[in-house]
Amino acid sequence: MRSTKNLGMILLGIWLILAGLLVIISIPIPFLNILMAILAIAAGVLILLGR
Repeated sequence: MRSTKNLGMILLGIWLILAGLLVIISIPIPFLNILMAILAIAAGVLILLGR
């Protein structure tokens, strides 16, 4: 198994998995929208910076 060196792509993958799971399983987690937004912004910035 090859590890991904690009942190932005790892964060994007985590965000996509969480977004998909949240549609299937409704779990009331406080501040989840804020957490997902921060994760998306961090992934986007890192991808644009090429890290």
